[in-house]
Amino acid sequence: MSNLLRSLLFWLVFLGTPVFGAEPEIRVSVEKSGGAFVVDADVDLPYPVRTVWEVMTDFDNMAGILSNLKSSRIVRRKETGLVVQQEGTAKYGPFSYNFSSERKIHLEPMKRILARQISGNAKRFESLVDLAQTGSGTMVHYHAEIEPDSAIARMFGAPFVQHEVEEQFHAMAGEMGKRSKL
Repeated sequence: MSNLLRSLLFWLVFLGTPVFGAEPEIRVSVEKSGGAFVVDADVDLPYPVRTVWEVMTDFDNMAGILSNLKSSRIVRRKETGLVVQQEGTAKYGPFSYNFSSERKIHLEPMKRILARQISGNAKRFESLVDLAQTGSGTMVHYHAEIEPDSAIARMFGAPFVQHEVEEQFHAMAGEMGKRSKL
């Protein structure tokens, strides 16, 4: 095997490029129900449950993971739950929308994350994340019901919400890839 080919293979493996199937498969559907959007997403990740869990619950560092967050911090901890405050800006094409939320998070370690908005500029937000180990990694099922208080979200509707969900899962998958190499 030539040195050039060896070097190329080393860098492809080291960098974890999607050439070897490491790119997550993200399927998102968004339906309108009254004034709310109902989101269902299935994400097939090539990482162990522990890595997926650690990234998805790293709220104090989430602003460094998701580009649309300006701040994210845990403001209260309880035995199986947290209260998390986040602020950011969602963008869709030339439009942007500032948001803030305070959510009560219930954790079932390595299995489930339930979130309910306590305050913020959405009229209502509730989500459920279920994690399941697969033969090749972790399957994430995400379900959310979001009633926006944003004219942009209402105007662009399902495509806007779908874009945000896909972007967030791609960003978290990128962080999972980085952490799995440590």
